Formats: sequence, C-alpha cells, structure tokens
Amino acid sequence: MLFASAPARTPQEAPARAAAPADGQAIFAAQCAFCHGRDATGGASGPDLTDSALVEKDVSGDLIEPVVRSGRPEKGMPPFSLAEPDLKAVVAYVHERKKAVDEKPGRRRKVTVEDISTGTVEAGKRYFDGAGGCAKCHSVTKDLAGVASRYRGLALMQRMLYPTPQNAVQTEGAKPTPNPAKVTVTLPSGQTVTGSLAHHDEFTIALRDESGWYRSWPTANVKYTIDDPLKAHADQLPKYTDEDIHNLVAYLQTLK
Repeated sequence: MLFASAPARTPQEAPARAAAPADGQAIFAAQCAFCHGRDATGGASGPDLTDSALVEKDVSGDLIEPVVRSGRPEKGMPPFSLAEPDLKAVVAYVHERKKAVDEKPGRRRKVTVEDISTGTVEAGKRYFDGAGGCAKCHSVTKDLAGVASRYRGLALMQRMLYPTPQNAVQTEGAKPTPNPAKVTVTLPSGQTVTGSLAHHDEFTIALRDESGWYRSWPTANVKYTIDDPLKAHADQLPKYTDEDIHNLVAYLQTLK
C-alpha cells in the first residue's frame, strides 16, 4: 500500500529541519516494517537492511533513495512516494540501525559472506537434490525462489540450519504466525481435536485450534500425533558435515 507524500512547504512555512533517526523510525514503521521488520533487520518477505550490501555502500541516500522511489517490482517491492524530508529521515534511520547492529557484541555481521562461501555450487546442488533430501519439501522455483536476496551470509546459513515458523516479524496488532507443526489429539471418548502445536513436553500436549482457543491435556490421558514440517531440519543436523553445510549454502546463495 502506498502512502501519499506530505504536502510541499510554502515559502511562508519554516524550512524543513534536518532529518534525525528518531523521525525516520515512525515513518519506517508505518511504511517499511511490514516487509523489513520494525527494526530493519528483516521480515517475512523483505531482507535485513542492516546487512544489505546496498546500504553498506550508500552515502547520504544516493543508493537507497532511488530504490525507494522507483521500487523493485521484480522483487515485489512497490515504489514509494515520500516527501524529501521524510525520505531523508528514513535513510538516516536505516543507517542508525545498521550502526547499532554493527556495534552490538556478537553481531553476526562479524562473519562475512566470504567467510562462509567456501563450498561449491555443484556439490551443493547434488546434496540438495540427493543425500540431503531438501528437494522433497522445497522447490527452488517456489518457496526458495529469491531466498538469497532475503538472507545473506550467516543469516542464510542460520535460516537453513535452524528454521523458525515463517521466521516472521510480527507487526503491531497482527495475529501471531501459527506454528506450522500440526497436532491431532484423540480424547478418551474418541473425539479428535486438531490445531497448531502450542506446547509439548513429557507431561502436557497443547494446541491452538482454528478459533484461536488454547487447549491442553495431560499426555497420559490422551493419544496424539504431531506433524511437524520442520522436524526434517532437526533430524538432519547430526548428519551434516562441514563440507555439506558450506556446499549447500553455496548453492542457496545462487537462488536470487
């Protein structure tokens, strides 16, 4: 959704004040956070801007501003019409976020793309289609199309090894992303209840049904089955070799 630009100032109005990161935060939250996350570190459909090569090279908006104004239709990003002060404020906020994340202890940016780009694409593709079993659940032309544009370097490797439910960044007021793991509970009466897995341990099984209700039972009192599409990733962890991981990342980096 595009938002209208702020009206141009008349000569009688005070000149625009210098953009500050705090100004850009509110504008970014309103117009950019739904894709890039409220803190610019990435969302369900937009890449982490604090780890963007374009942001890294940008000087005072010379690269960011044309992208915002023209959009990137081929990547699903529409053009945005922002008043010049608003756009400057957004640019300042993105750079402020990048600086804050770069200076954070343990920041993943300390591991560069080059650090983990030691595998070979051909071997990674063979592993994806064969021994890794990745192609059984994933498609390079569907769910993984453009994955290397959304995640770079260590973020891509982490996403591959430890996927989370949609890895979505929730916007304020939005419904939580449901767990992709589904559970079916059979009660002593024979009645079955299905929903998204909410909790599971030795003593309790819980789900959230289609109406959003949280329901739980002692595991000793019911029968249940869990269908978790992410389980394959957990099962694969002890099977990977370092070579497998780097080869697979090398292949995934080609999916832009």
